[in-house]
Amino acid sequence: MIRACCRRSLKGQRIRGDKRANVSFNLHKRVDAHTWRAFARPAKRLALLDGLALGNGEVEALTARVAGKGDTGEVTLEFDLGGAELDEAIKAHGAMPLPPYIGAKRSAEERDKTDYQTVYATTDGAVAAPTAGLHFTDRLLNALQDKGVVIERVTLHVGAGTFLPMKVDDTRDHVMHSEWGEIDANTVARIVAAREAGHRVIAVGTTSLRLLEAASRATGTLRPFSGDTDIFITPGFRFRTVDALMTNFHLPKSTLFMLVSAFSGMGLMREAYEHAINDGYRFYSYGDSSLLLRAEQPEPEDE
Repeated sequence: MIRACCRRSLKGQRIRGDKRANVSFNLHKRVDAHTWRAFARPAKRLALLDGLALGNGEVEALTARVAGKGDTGEVTLEFDLGGAELDEAIKAHGAMPLPPYIGAKRSAEERDKTDYQTVYATTDGAVAAPTAGLHFTDRLLNALQDKGVVIERVTLHVGAGTFLPMKVDDTRDHVMHSEWGEIDANTVARIVAAREAGHRVIAVGTTSLRLLEAASRATGTLRPFSGDTDIFITPGFRFRTVDALMTNFHLPKSTLFMLVSAFSGMGLMREAYEHAINDGYRFYSYGDSSLLLRAEQPEPEDE
């Protein structure tokens, strides 16, 4: 499965002549050896070709320039360093990019490296933890395997776009940021065989579900997949592979609440969330989990 994130939150100063302004960035997608896409805060302080001095002040600053500006605060940063040297510099200067509802209250702490991380993570690349996986311990995983549950691993590098709220009234106008994922042929073969034998596929987290369904969408059957996906799951979506979903409680009007409503039905999710609110369930990354079963679906139609 996936590693939550490496140290990709950078703070520093914009340099424009003799004027300086504090800025921060969440790097979310590498473009090439020298270039990253990032979400800037505040983006309004930045213009094309602005110089940047980034770092924690403990070592020489990491320098870059603004090479592009997009919507929703996204910018393209071109660094003076590149490749492995840039990777090490980002690790030295950066911090773990926590969700806004955590980061707004405190700075990243050393314990976040383990607390905000799944025990099964292996591959750096995501900017947010697949929070449903935070409930699992090595002991629990071993207990599941002892009961005959087969655990498969997939990779989806959660992007910073997962933090962005819906700002449009019509879901068709919402632009999902692409995320990189991979599921290999051997894993696909085992999952397909399990389904053919009558077993259920249970995705741990919307992250895993999105990748499995993205890898199934082109042909209607799960296939090996490696690349970017901008899959946006809303009510009416036909699920091809996942039978059940473990996930935390998500905010209303978020893309993830739309996903669970598509999966289990809007009516059921309204009842479930009303129960969760009335009984004091915890939301957000360190919140409570749920097991959702897929609602009945109509016969397959062309999408």
